[in-house]
Amino acid sequence: MKSKKIVLTGGGTAGHVTPNIALLPALRKLGYEISYIGSHNGIEKKLIADFEIPYYGISVGKLRRYFDLKNFTDPLRIIKGYSEAKNHLKSIKPDIVFSKGGFVSVPVIRAAAALKIPCIIHESDITPGLANKMCISAATFVCCNFPETVKMLKNGKAILTGTPIREELKHGNPVAALDLCDFTANKPAIMVIGGSLGASSINETLRKALPKLLDDFQIIHICGKDKIDNNLLKLKGYKQFEYVKAELKDLLALAELVISRAGANSICELLALKKPNLLIPLSASKSRGDQIQNAKSFESQGFSITINDDDLNEPLLIDKIHELHFTRTNYIEAMDKSSQLNSIQTIVDLIERFHSP
Repeated sequence: MKSKKIVLTGGGTAGHVTPNIALLPALRKLGYEISYIGSHNGIEKKLIADFEIPYYGISVGKLRRYFDLKNFTDPLRIIKGYSEAKNHLKSIKPDIVFSKGGFVSVPVIRAAAALKIPCIIHESDITPGLANKMCISAATFVCCNFPETVKMLKNGKAILTGTPIREELKHGNPVAALDLCDFTANKPAIMVIGGSLGASSINETLRKALPKLLDDFQIIHICGKDKIDNNLLKLKGYKQFEYVKAELKDLLALAELVISRAGANSICELLALKKPNLLIPLSASKSRGDQIQNAKSFESQGFSITINDDDLNEPLLIDKIHELHFTRTNYIEAMDKSSQLNSIQTIVDLIERFHSP
């Protein structure tokens, strides 16, 4: 029988890599030979290094909507990256390429299309980013997180799949988290997380609200690098982390509610874990507005409560946390009915269509 081969690509941020990593166990179980094409020195190279997968580096350039001197040199890097990707694909001879996006994926997908290798791309946000916009025409399928994206892409390629999440997140130990945080078992815990760099507005407002919140809840606060408040280190029921890695699954298992930014991968993890959540998306002035759209979609589907970052204040935060707590079963029931929960199997089934025995 012919061996099954797949190339994964995507990079630039962890969010363009971790869903690919989440697919690895299922792909290996099905017997795929997996290779990865990423940039020479991007975060994807570091993240993939732990998984014993052949890694092929290419040159990467970024296309910007604003003036930058690099706009004169990056097109040359993209052309070089396209040539390098094409050579790698000719050598690997994959049945299919799966892309999680980022600018490194553009030359890979365009090279695969030129070689008539089927491609599946995944779009995390409601509106495709520039890199994926450049790849949609070359893709056979576009996997989407949101119903709105499926309606937007009217070419028959869009399929609602959700985002693959790491299986280990579903197997956390809440008792281990109790020990780690020195919490009691008879008071509900809330996890507050603002991304790897933290979220200053959330951090500041939460800390002002602690005197009232700690009457009813225990707080796990993942506050970001260099964002620990040393004056609060001994506050009972409040545990701060700059970031967490292996402990995340245990902390999520303990948390009854989660307060978060609205990055697509993060909120899809909350959906998969059926965690009632309060989303505070990054404001439009600090982003392209994708988090606001993500949060609105989750709110309209009954998965989340949202607060605009510009409206965030101490009384509003306290009020919305209590509202979420008292109505949490409604959100769990809505998430339980979602068609985005079985994302890994849905995506792997699509991939399997392109293996010719």
